[in-house]
Amino acid sequence: MTMPDIAARRALVACAALMVGTFGLTACSGSANAEGDGDGKGGKDSVKTSVAEIAISAKDGSTGASINATGVKVSGGRLTKVTMTVAGTEEAVPGSVSADGRVWKPKEQLERGTKYQISAIAKDGEGRTAAANSIFTTVTPANSFIGTYTPDNGTTVGVGMPVSFTFDKAITDRKAVQSHITVTSSSGQEVVGHWFGAQRLDFRPEEYWKAGSKVTMRIDLDGVEGANGVHGVQKKTVTFTVGRSQVSTVDVNTQTMTVVRDGKTVKSVPISAGDAQHTTYNGQMVISEKFTQTRMNSRTVGLGSEYDIPDVPHAMRLTTSGTFIHGNYWYDQGNPPFGRQGTSHGCVGLQDVRGAQGSTPARWFYDNSLLGDVVVVKNSPDTTVAPDNGLNGWNMAWSEWTAGSAV
Repeated sequence: MTMPDIAARRALVACAALMVGTFGLTACSGSANAEGDGDGKGGKDSVKTSVAEIAISAKDGSTGASINATGVKVSGGRLTKVTMTVAGTEEAVPGSVSADGRVWKPKEQLERGTKYQISAIAKDGEGRTAAANSIFTTVTPANSFIGTYTPDNGTTVGVGMPVSFTFDKAITDRKAVQSHITVTSSSGQEVVGHWFGAQRLDFRPEEYWKAGSKVTMRIDLDGVEGANGVHGVQKKTVTFTVGRSQVSTVDVNTQTMTVVRDGKTVKSVPISAGDAQHTTYNGQMVISEKFTQTRMNSRTVGLGSEYDIPDVPHAMRLTTSGTFIHGNYWYDQGNPPFGRQGTSHGCVGLQDVRGAQGSTPARWFYDNSLLGDVVVVKNSPDTTVAPDNGLNGWNMAWSEWTAGSAV
């Protein structure tokens, strides 16, 4: 082969390599959602990309995604299809697109510590498509905190019911957490939060809620750092109604309870308070739970094997430590008539029958009580109940209560 032939062959090879490189660059730099005009001229207007831009809130490959705020948005177009699944499975996550076609959201809160996949398609005004995908993992339980709260949304409660949060992690930045929970009342009462340690935050006004008022609790903790590397995941609004005012006063001296509703005495009920060895707390106590029947075992409150009653009727909890106001069918008939002598282990007993049946003082009080109603005990030789023993913050002076606020 002559030297000119060799030079010509090298030129052809170089030209071919250049053409392959050019085609490769074109393929790599083109948009996956582009559509051609089909004019075959290869001009600058031969490829037009969709102007629809899709944004998935959880970036591809991210961890710690929100279980509340994850979704899809589009600008310059409308979403035509969004599919969300638990990654690696066919388990679909239901969701819906807004009426204007610009936003898609899951119908339910996502699970913590779960990997998901979102695939979205949109079209612009000229029908050109755009697509986006993301695989991400939501925030894990180890790196997040949740507050269990009372009262529940939509309930009607008594005038003494505080808003109470118990967090599943110790909170070190109490100001950040408290400032993202607001509690307001239609009555206009000032509502202030108070921390009982690192995991409990209660809210109440200076005096009992006004009867008939509406209380709104806004929880905006999603993404709030409550402790080092630990973020909140809740974002919701909760409302409840305050019912009629009912405050019942137990006088240990007279072994009676006077029930006052909306300022008027409606009933006087004989009771049996704690005996001399097991006195009943004094103070304002809020009904936090109600049970038609429940088991009471002395071992659960540190009293050994003194009693184990499997079917205590009409029981309503007043303290976390085990104080109830409840029906009593086992009252020792050898004692003076019911209501003359304290014989309980610290609870407040009302006359009742076994099986929670019939018309009895205990049945009447149970049927006429709401969660959040107040039972005040006075003239007992015991101390005043601790404010954090149950929902009983009313036993703390307002100045002390406000001093426990982080904001």
